[in-house]
Amino acid sequence: MTITETPRSPEDRKRDVLDRLERETDIWVASADADGVPCLVALWFVWDGEALWMATRPGNPTGRNLRTGRRTRLAFGDTRDVVLIDGDVDVHDREEVPAAAAEAFLAKTGWDPRGDSARYAFYRVSPRSVQAWHEVRELPQRHLMRNGTWLV
Repeated sequence: MTITETPRSPEDRKRDVLDRLERETDIWVASADADGVPCLVALWFVWDGEALWMATRPGNPTGRNLRTGRRTRLAFGDTRDVVLIDGDVDVHDREEVPAAAAEAFLAKTGWDPRGDSARYAFYRVSPRSVQAWHEVRELPQRHLMRNGTWLV
C-alpha cells in the first residue's frame, strides 16, 4: 500500500476530533481494576463541549474501575484513523447527574438511564490528553491536547 495523501494539519485533526465527538455514538472505554486487570467495552456517550458523559451500571467491572481508578482511556476509529483520549473521571449517581447532561444523553441515544429498572450511574470524562492520527504520516504531530489544554 502506498500512502499518497498529505498529513492533515493539527487544526484539521482537532476539527475532525470535535466533529467525531458530536457525530459518533459509541466509544471504546478502557479501564483497569486495582490489580491492573484491564477491561475494554464500548459505551454510548455524549459530548457537552468540555467533557464526555457515559452511563453504565456501577456494579459491573467498567463501573467499578471508573469509580475507583478515576482515569480512563477512550478510543475511536480503526488502526488507520485513530483518536485516543485520556481523561479524569467523575461519577454521578443517576439522582445526582446534572439534568442537562442526562437530557443530552437521552436526545443523542434515545435512552434515559435514570428511568431504567436496573441501576445506572453517569461517568463524566474530562479529557487530559487527545491524540489523533491517520497512519504513520501523522504520528509526529499526533498530540492535540496535553494537561487538559488544547495545543491547537
